[in-house]
Amino acid sequence: MAVAKLAPKLDGELHSPIVELRHYTLHPGRRDDLISLFDTYFVEGQESCGMKIIGQFRDIDDPDAFVWLRGFDDMQARHDALTAFYDGPVWAAHRDAANETMIDSDDVLLLHPVGDDGGFVLPPERPGLFPDDSCSAIIEAVTYKLKAPAEAGFRAFYERVLSPILHAPCEHRVALLTTEHSPNTFTRLPVRLGENVVVVFSRFESVDAQLAFSELLTDSPAWQTARQQLLNYLIAPPLIARLSPTASSLLR
Repeated sequence: MAVAKLAPKLDGELHSPIVELRHYTLHPGRRDDLISLFDTYFVEGQESCGMKIIGQFRDIDDPDAFVWLRGFDDMQARHDALTAFYDGPVWAAHRDAANETMIDSDDVLLLHPVGDDGGFVLPPERPGLFPDDSCSAIIEAVTYKLKAPAEAGFRAFYERVLSPILHAPCEHRVALLTTEHSPNTFTRLPVRLGENVVVVFSRFESVDAQLAFSELLTDSPAWQTARQQLLNYLIAPPLIARLSPTASSLLR
């Protein structure tokens, strides 16, 4: 089966030195309610307080999951921006409606880019809430749960062994992030502590392209060999999320 090539990084500005990857479990049937609130009020409200809303998504494989990313310049900036937003008027006006949609909002990873080019490159302008054409592309997020920090061998293994297989024949990786081990500077919102992860974000032109790529990997002897080597670094199988951007997501 032919595989649609994945898109290279778009021209834009590099974001962000500190990133939160947030995964919310919602009450059944409430995801679109939260997305409406988020895209209408929370994107602009948070960015006016000094953070960057990188992307927000529907999880294709879980109808009651909402996934989003926000970025900060550093840990002190994170504290200041979150304090301003959660003590501010936008959150006060809409928090009850937002919280009513959620079962759990504590699944949060604090991350930073791997290397100088591991961060997100985003377009300068955010799409409108009602674009003329919907976005068929998806973002795949693969989370590797590691036995030790990425610098203890996995980072080199990924670049030497996995990346040539997963990102051939063209560069299509969107971002490569790993755990930020700084103390949580905004303790009102918990993050997952004591974990070592690497999260790889890639862009596919469509769900069919992602499925075709997965089938190609299944038939690849090089991938089967690499998978066996990969087990030496992991405490659990990689977690793959297929994410569909909302109408105002920058990452799309």
